Amino acid sequence: MRTKLSTKGQIVLPSHLRTRLGLQAGDNLEVEIEGDCILLRLPKVPKGKARIIRDPISGLPVLDTDDDVPPLTSEQVDEILADFP
Repeated sequence: MRTKLSTKGQIVLPSHLRTRLGLQAGDNLEVEIEGDCILLRLPKVPKGKARIIRDPISGLPVLDTDDDVPPLTSEQVDEILADFP
């Protein structure tokens, strides 16, 4: 796969890669050089917890997360729900 470097030094990441990694405009990436390669990495984010609890009012199961948890991707929700009875 190829992409071009703009006159402003910007590159375009193909949409299927952005979607797969859950990237959005304004997200930060770590940039490193290894030999003749430029590596882009997602920054390490502290992982909070996401869990299914029963809503005290309705009694229905709801997905609850810690305050520091970034928005969950569909894949992450699917993983959490895989263990739900």
